[in-house]
Amino acid sequence: MPTKTCLKSLLLVPAAAFIFTSCKTTELVYIKVLEPAPVTIPPYVKSAGVVNRTTITAQNKAVDVVDKIFSLEGAQLDKEGAKSSVSGLAEELLKNNRFNEVKELGELDLTTTAPGLFSAPLSWETVDKICRDNHVDALFSLELFDTDSKVSYAATPVTLKTPLGNVPGLEHHASMLTNVKTGWRIYDPASRNILDEFPVARNITFAGRGINPAAAAAALLNRKEAVKQVSAQVGQQYAMRIIPYRTRVIRDYYVKGTDNFRTARRKAQTGNWDGAAEIWKKETTNPSHTVAGRACYNMAIICEINGELDLAIKWSQKSYEEYNNRLALKYINMLKNRQAGNELLKQQQAE
Repeated sequence: MPTKTCLKSLLLVPAAAFIFTSCKTTELVYIKVLEPAPVTIPPYVKSAGVVNRTTITAQNKAVDVVDKIFSLEGAQLDKEGAKSSVSGLAEELLKNNRFNEVKELGELDLTTTAPGLFSAPLSWETVDKICRDNHVDALFSLELFDTDSKVSYAATPVTLKTPLGNVPGLEHHASMLTNVKTGWRIYDPASRNILDEFPVARNITFAGRGINPAAAAAALLNRKEAVKQVSAQVGQQYAMRIIPYRTRVIRDYYVKGTDNFRTARRKAQTGNWDGAAEIWKKETTNPSHTVAGRACYNMAIICEINGELDLAIKWSQKSYEEYNNRLALKYINMLKNRQAGNELLKQQQAE
């Protein structure tokens, strides 16, 4: 890790790259890349249905009632929260334009046998019927919805103003932490595959205070709307699993070897990556194997920044195969992983 005296600020440079300077032989560069979505929806899926499968079966009602008592759930809280979560997912799926049509199908008499847990998947006969009856190609199903809450109380000594003057008293504080848990599946009837099974959870904190415990707890009674709002956000968050996303990857590049490397470093720090690349390319023929290997490696870095992964792999291979640069061997694997990710991106973006 860089020392405090050597650590400098991040600089924005072209090609969506950031640099982190230090006193080492290498420095860090951050490159923004587009990663494939965690879930790949087949290109033939043009329409989607969203269902709510969180109604508890009759034989499990007693278990659910006990669960609600211990988790302090309000009347209809889970039911309304689940409905909001389904609506949030359906609305977000429509916004991202991946589908021609998204239908919010409601409950459709679907039930779950395991409150707070994933039940066994729906049968393919049931999935087929739902998709056929509603003219959709795939089914997004909310299969788990549960809220758990924990309440804590505390009393703090305060001075109360009264007509008789200031008197000592207690101010009561109540707080409630509510965890909204959801679980989703995506069914593809054409391939008979469950494309995804994934939980999403969010926490909400409520607080109140008053001159007695009842007054302090009063602020906790109106949490239903907040739970519904967070439930909708959880549905929106789940929709992001089918969307490619941008992230930052970290790479090392060499800044020492010859005076030219120090010059190239300064060019990189000002955002002149093309100028730095010109210098590195000259050093690829340096008589020193160490210097030439570092220069070839840096050429691979600039190629990745410019989106030229095939060329980046060639430079990395040359750096390792001809000059035994060990950092290049590790880099080759990173680049090949990115290549595989780009192939998956092409599939996800094909329509």
